[in-house]
Amino acid sequence: MLKAAGAAAGAVGVAAALPAAPAAAVGYAHPGLLHTGADLARMAAKVKAGAAPYTAGYARLTANRHAQSGWTANPQATVYRGSGSPQNYAILYNDLHAAYQNGLRFHVSGESAHADTAVAILNAWSAKLTSLAGSADRFLAAGLYGYQAANAAELVRDRPDFELERFQRMLSTVFSPLSESFLTDHNNAVVTNYWPNWDLTAMACVLATGIFCDDGARVEQAVEYFKNGSGLGAVKKAIPVVHDDGLAEWLEAGRDQGHALLGVGLMGTFCEMAWNQGIDLYGHDDSRFLKGAQYVAKWSLGGEVAYTANTRAKGAVGGWSGSETASGAAGVDPAMTRPIWAMIASHYTKRRGLSAPYLTRIAAKAAPEGGGGDYGPNSGGYDQLGFGTLAFTRDRSASTAGGSSTAVSPSPSVPASRAPSPSSSASGAVASGGSAAASVSAGTAGAEAAAANSGGLASTGSTDLVAWTTATGLTALAGGLLLLRRRGRAGGEAE
Repeated sequence: MLKAAGAAAGAVGVAAALPAAPAAAVGYAHPGLLHTGADLARMAAKVKAGAAPYTAGYARLTANRHAQSGWTANPQATVYRGSGSPQNYAILYNDLHAAYQNGLRFHVSGESAHADTAVAILNAWSAKLTSLAGSADRFLAAGLYGYQAANAAELVRDRPDFELERFQRMLSTVFSPLSESFLTDHNNAVVTNYWPNWDLTAMACVLATGIFCDDGARVEQAVEYFKNGSGLGAVKKAIPVVHDDGLAEWLEAGRDQGHALLGVGLMGTFCEMAWNQGIDLYGHDDSRFLKGAQYVAKWSLGGEVAYTANTRAKGAVGGWSGSETASGAAGVDPAMTRPIWAMIASHYTKRRGLSAPYLTRIAAKAAPEGGGGDYGPNSGGYDQLGFGTLAFTRDRSASTAGGSSTAVSPSPSVPASRAPSPSSSASGAVASGGSAAASVSAGTAGAEAAAANSGGLASTGSTDLVAWTTATGLTALAGGLLLLRRRGRAGGEAE
C-alpha cells in the first residue's frame, strides 16, 4: 500500500534529539562547500596515522592522473556543450578535476606543489572564460562545472596567489546566471520537460556560487527551490512517493540507473554543501532524501523496489507538446557504481546515528571511491568530484542518537535568512544492463526529434550517444529517447 507523497511512512519518534547541523555564524564558513577545515584536518591526520580506510582512499587519489602536480591548464574563452556546436567542454571538466584533486592532495599531504598547480589551473580559467554556449546542454555545463569549479577553488581560496575576486566574478557572471535562468524558465519548456537531474545541476551551481561568493540571495534561491521548486529537482518531485517500508521511490529510477545515480549524487552534494553552512536539508521533510537514497541503493544492488507509473508533460511553451510515461523501475547492472555513496552513508549513519542498511552495503561495495578519470572517459565519469572514502569517512558522533531509517525526526533547518545579505547550475551518466521504462506518446516523437536536431528542448544530455552505443549496446529511438538493451554480462558503465 502506498502512502500519499510527502507522508512519513512508518515513522517512529527518535529517543533523543539528533545533533543539529553546524551553525553558520557571521557570513559563510570557509572552507565550507563539500569540505570544512575540520574535514580537511581529519583527512590529513588519518592518512598520516595510516588509518583505514583513509589510506586506501588516498591511494586512489594519488594514483589518478589528474592529481599530479604540474598539470597544465588549457583555458577557453567559450565552452561549448551540446549538438550543433564545436564541443570542447571536456577540456573544462578535465581541468577542473585536476584542480580539485590537486587541492585535495595538498590539504592531505601538505605539499605546496599541488596547491600551486590548483591555483594555476583556476587562475588560467578565470582569466579567459567569458561564456558557455551550445544547445540545451549548455545548462548542464553551467550546473555541473559551476559547482565543481567552486569546490575546487574553495580548497585554495586563501592562497595569496589565487585570484579570488576574479574567480567569484566568473562564477557570478558566466556559470550561475545560466543555472538561475534554467530554474526560472526551464529553457522555455513546460516545467516537467526536463528530468530531475537538470534542476539538480542548476541548484548545485547556484548554491555553490552563493556560498563561495558570500551571496545570500543565491543561497536562499537554491534552498527554497530544493524545498518548494516548481521543477522535478525539488525534493518532493524527485522523490514523489514514500512507501510503507520506509523507502521512497526515486523518479528517475523509471528512466535508467545511470541518471538515478547521478541524481542521488547531486542531491547528496547539495545537502552536504548546505549542511556545512548550518542548513539541514538532509533531514528536511522527515529525511526524505535518506528514504530516496536507500531506495536507489537497494535497487542498484539488484533488489526489488516498488514504482508508481508516472506520466510527465513535455514540450515547449507555446510550441510542440507531448508526454512520456515511466511505467516501472528500469533494469540495473549491479556492477555499475559511482563515487557518491560514502558521503551520504556517513552522514546518516555516523553524524546522525541512524540505520541505513542499503546505503551501508553499497558504500562498502563502492569503496575505496575514486574520482574524475576513474569511472570512464566520457562526461558521466566526471559528474561527481568523488573520493568519498577519503573525504567523508568519519567516526560516529558521540552526540548521535540511535534509530532506524524510518525513524527520522528532522532537526530544524537553519533559516536561509541567517545568511548574509546579497552583495550589490542530465548528463551522460546513462545506465547499462536494463530495459527502459519510458515511452513517448504517439504523435510527439517527430516533433521532439526535430527539436533535438535543432539543439532545442529535446537536446537532453545525449551528446555522448556515439560512445554510449559503441560501449554498451544502446539503441536510439525516434524522438531522441534511448532504449537500453539487457546485457548478459555484468560490469562496465555506459556514458
